[in-house]
Amino acid sequence: MVIAVKKKWLWTGDKGKTWYFRREGRYARIKAPFGTKEFDLEYWAIRGGKAPGSRRTWARLAESYKASDRWTNLSLVSRNEYQRVIDYVLAKNAQTEVPKLKRQDVLAAMELNRHRVRFANYIPQVMSVMCEHAIDLGWLDANPAKGARRIKTPAHKRRVHQPWTDAAVEIWRERAKPLPLLIFEIGVGSVQRPGDWSRFKWRDYDGDCLRVVQGKTGKALVLPCTAALKAALDAVKPDPCDPERSILRNTYDQPMTYHAMGAIMLAERRRLGLEAFDLHGLRYRGVMELAWSGCTDDEIASYSGHASKDMIRLYAGQARQVTQARSARDKRGGTDTAQNVK
Repeated sequence: MVIAVKKKWLWTGDKGKTWYFRREGRYARIKAPFGTKEFDLEYWAIRGGKAPGSRRTWARLAESYKASDRWTNLSLVSRNEYQRVIDYVLAKNAQTEVPKLKRQDVLAAMELNRHRVRFANYIPQVMSVMCEHAIDLGWLDANPAKGARRIKTPAHKRRVHQPWTDAAVEIWRERAKPLPLLIFEIGVGSVQRPGDWSRFKWRDYDGDCLRVVQGKTGKALVLPCTAALKAALDAVKPDPCDPERSILRNTYDQPMTYHAMGAIMLAERRRLGLEAFDLHGLRYRGVMELAWSGCTDDEIASYSGHASKDMIRLYAGQARQVTQARSARDKRGGTDTAQNVK
C-alpha cells in the first residue's frame, strides 16, 4: 500500500506557470513541469536539502550580499578590502552551510592569520556584515561573528608613518627622477591618501585646482594646488590634452596602478637613502605644512578630507609644537635674566 505524502511549502505566483519550494523566506524554483515524476523528484530533492539551489551556502550568501546595498554602498577601497576576506572564506567554504558557522570558527580563522594582523581583524568585520545579511534572509537567528575580540598588533610590528623631514624633501626635489618627483608633488600638494593619487585625470585639473572624490570616504573635494604642484602639473600636461587621460602613467603610457606607483617610489627612496619615508608620510607632511602656515584643524580637514580630527591633531600638533617652541626660543633669547634687571 502506497501512502501519499502531502507536498508542503509549494508556492506559485502566476497561477501554476512556475512553482517554487518556499520555506522560511527562501525560494527554490522547481524547473520540471508540475504533476510530472521529474517535478516530484526535484521537489523532494529540494526539501531534503540535496538540491544546490536550496542550500544556504557561503557561495550563495556572497552572491546575495554583493547584490545588496550593503555592498554597493561601500567605497571602492572598502570593497577591495572586503573582497580579500570573501575570497579567503570562499576558498575553503564555498559550499559550506552558513548556519553551521560558530563563533569559534571565526576566532580560528583569525588565529590562522595572526601573522598578518590587519587582515586577521578584517575577517570578523566582513563576516559579521555577511552574517547580518544572512539574518535578513532568514538563514541565521544570531550573528556568530559579532563582537569577536580583535588581535592587538605586536609592538615590533606597529607601523608608524613618518612625516617627511625638511632634509628629505630637499633631497627629493633636488635629486629625484621626473616621474617620482611628480608623484611626490601630487602626494604632498594634494594632501590625499596614496590610493587617490593614481586616479587623477587631466579633467580633474583646471590650471589652479585639483578635484577628487575620495576613494575611502566618497567625499568630493576641490584642492587649490601649491605652487610646486601647479608647476609640476603644468610641466607635464600634454598639448592637446585628453581630459580622460590619467595624469600618472607608466612606461607603456597606460594609467598607473597603485601598486606600480608604490614600487616606483620605493625604488627611488632606496636609491636616495630615504626608505624610512613612505607614501602615507607625504600626506602627513602636507598636514604639517598646513599647520606651519597657521591653518586651523577645520581648514586642514577641508583640504585633507579627514573625517576624524584625531590624525590631524596628531601631525598638526607636532608641527605646532615645533613652531611654538621656536617662538619660545626667540623670546627666551631676547629676554634679560632676572639677575640683570636693575
